[in-house]
Amino acid sequence: MSTQHPRSAPAGASSAADPGGQQGVRAIEWRDGRLYLLDQRLLPGEERWLEVEDSDAAAKAIRELVVRGAPAIGITAAYAVVLAAARRYRESGKGWRDAIEPDLHALASARPTAVNLFWALDRMRRLFPDLDGDPEAALAREAERIHAEDVAANHRIGELGADLFTGAGAVITHCNTGSLATGGYGTALGVIRSAHARGLVTEVFACETRPWLQGARLTVWELQREGIPCRLITDSAAAALMRTGGVERVITGADRVAANGDVVNKIGTYALAVAARHHGIAFDVAAPVSTIDACVASGADVPIEERDPSEVLGYAGHAVAPGGTRAWNPVFDMTPAELVEALITERGVARPPNAETIRELLEADNGIG
Repeated sequence: MSTQHPRSAPAGASSAADPGGQQGVRAIEWRDGRLYLLDQRLLPGEERWLEVEDSDAAAKAIRELVVRGAPAIGITAAYAVVLAAARRYRESGKGWRDAIEPDLHALASARPTAVNLFWALDRMRRLFPDLDGDPEAALAREAERIHAEDVAANHRIGELGADLFTGAGAVITHCNTGSLATGGYGTALGVIRSAHARGLVTEVFACETRPWLQGARLTVWELQREGIPCRLITDSAAAALMRTGGVERVITGADRVAANGDVVNKIGTYALAVAARHHGIAFDVAAPVSTIDACVASGADVPIEERDPSEVLGYAGHAVAPGGTRAWNPVFDMTPAELVEALITERGVARPPNAETIRELLEADNGIG
């Protein structure tokens, strides 16, 4: 069950990762055992928060894109485990570990591609054997740590990514990889923020990102709030823009990175990488180490989510194609590692990303406390 809170965040709510509420844009709030999600389906027209009261509502929110972005999905799932455990302990006492299994399965099934979801659930599950009595407090602390660590990781990613710039220029980005998609600050958008603060980003060109228009609705909204110059482009205009010159690099996020460095990200990413290579422009990917799936040898092994064709055939209740039109609506695509110049993580930069550099990242000390 979820409850709506219109306009701003619930009174007194603050992020566990940012107790003073000084991050600016926030999409996930945890306060007094309650989870609040900014409904990203309604942005930029309306800022409405949903109070998520149980794990079923959290799974629905993930599935229906109330919350989206791989890190943000993982954080939401971690808090959902707290809600589920609290409920199952009230109902089943010591049997809560068995009773919670359907809740964990429902959360894991909400989105099949973003690996942060499974990573967060596994991390929370590892605490189960050592918990005595009511598990809620201990699990809440762990979820808050996951949230705080993501914010710290994003800031580190931002600084390491800014170091890669060879000069000032425009940047192209795709989908939304900012505070709305993470615990705060952002991955690719975090790099853009850090580079802009150094005077290295003259302008951001945000691809609209069909069919849900995350670039138009969310990325532009975040950039405008921060005073970073930006222009919106159609997804199909990116290659033509690269040809005009002046683009310093293309930076995107990732929903899953395979052990060989292949990147699975929002549909349209592959086309950007191909165009960037043709025009001699660096194509970088920014993502936390939790996005790397060492159990998947290559991107070809990653399940690609497909959503309802109606998302392509219409928008905001209006048809954009003749009746009876069929559509293919993959949510993600796979970009081969050889098209990626650098994978930027909080543990360092894999440049170029390949099996060896990915393994080095996974074995490196986190450095994020």
